[in-house]
Amino acid sequence: MLKEHGDLTHATVRLTDLSVITLSGWLAAHVYLHWPNLPDHYNLLILLVLLLSLTVFPLFSVYQIWRGGSLATELLNIGAAWLAVGLIMVGGIFLTKTAEYFSRGWILYWLAFGWAGLTLERTLLRGVLRFLRRHNVNLRHIVLAGAAEQVDEIAQRIEQSPWAGFRMRGYFGPAGATSCHLGDYSQLAEHVGRHHTDQVWIALPLREEEQVKHIMHALRHHTVDIRWLPDISGFRLINHSVTEIAGLPALNLASSPMVGLNRVIKALEDRIIAALILLMISPIMLLLALGVKLSSPGPVFYRQERVGFNNKPFMMLKFRSMPVDVEKNGVQWGGAQSKTTSQFGAFIRKTSLDELPQFLNVLKGDMSIVGPRPERPMFVDKFKDEIPDYMKKHLVKAGITGWAQINGWRGDTDLNKRIEYDLYYIEHWSLWFDLRIIFLTLFKGFVHQNAK
Repeated sequence: MLKEHGDLTHATVRLTDLSVITLSGWLAAHVYLHWPNLPDHYNLLILLVLLLSLTVFPLFSVYQIWRGGSLATELLNIGAAWLAVGLIMVGGIFLTKTAEYFSRGWILYWLAFGWAGLTLERTLLRGVLRFLRRHNVNLRHIVLAGAAEQVDEIAQRIEQSPWAGFRMRGYFGPAGATSCHLGDYSQLAEHVGRHHTDQVWIALPLREEEQVKHIMHALRHHTVDIRWLPDISGFRLINHSVTEIAGLPALNLASSPMVGLNRVIKALEDRIIAALILLMISPIMLLLALGVKLSSPGPVFYRQERVGFNNKPFMMLKFRSMPVDVEKNGVQWGGAQSKTTSQFGAFIRKTSLDELPQFLNVLKGDMSIVGPRPERPMFVDKFKDEIPDYMKKHLVKAGITGWAQINGWRGDTDLNKRIEYDLYYIEHWSLWFDLRIIFLTLFKGFVHQNAK
């Protein structure tokens, strides 16, 4: 029943979400205000938030198909969606000048109870579905068509993920895989017609386009779902996905995660956190500026051209830690220990305090708080042909700190490993990943043996 009425299941989830939000508002009133019943204007606000949730939640993919998806991702999406609803609600109350009519404590309790309730609801729903699928209920029965090597890998993934709800019957194609061989490609359509099959997965590389067409043609009289799992493991994939461009299907192999809503979230994160940090550290920056001025003749700031997002150059700021003529004989990569610095300059480089002015770059929009560290144009020209996928680090804005830096890959360390960590960050970017890196930077990012 669940399988045949997927739309009903999703409608039930939406209704459950709305119920949780409503009950959370009532519970907050009971716990915080000790009210047995809410006044009409409180109930009206709850109704408006319910209508807002129906609009905002789908934007965060909280109602996408769950089968095979990650519970952690779903919980992050529902949490972000509820936060967005809360911010819009608070902003609306502020703009309409109705704040005096609502208890701020009640709103905070409502948001907290709503987040906890939605998290618990989704976790329980996932748990029920996983239990059913582990006990052979609500399964999708599939057959594969493809090369033996890829068939074995897919079969192993399915076996390791019983909670996803897929049951593999076997495969069609050249014999050789350890999985159940059902015949060659010509026998696939007959099998689908005689046995209940929900999906056919085609596990063939991109070069086998003609064979894929033959399989599609053979299945033209059947209503079975058909999925193509091309072998693209040989590519360096960055945020790969399938999309539609002007009505044409497209496979994204390498793309920036900073598009649409993600770009807005990243910009808000950078501007808000950078402004708060600058307010907190402004006395420290004044002391550091005075220390630079007294320790060595020359300007307080050192401006250096670096390459950032989309390969665009910008002027990065630092507190000057070296004499003004330190590069009069040319620029060299590395060798930080051999470069001349004042005693104060050596201190601010060792503690990474010379990097603090880059929060001004973040406010300006040239940099992000978290991202790959930028390099000078002459080094970019050198490394782009020496290090595989080096230029893909510019799919996002350069950062003050990053995944590579908190893992020790900074200064005169292996650039290949640094790029590997940078690309991992780009592939797995999320607001929560950024906040985790910022938190770890407080403990691991400032003072490090590789900060010279």
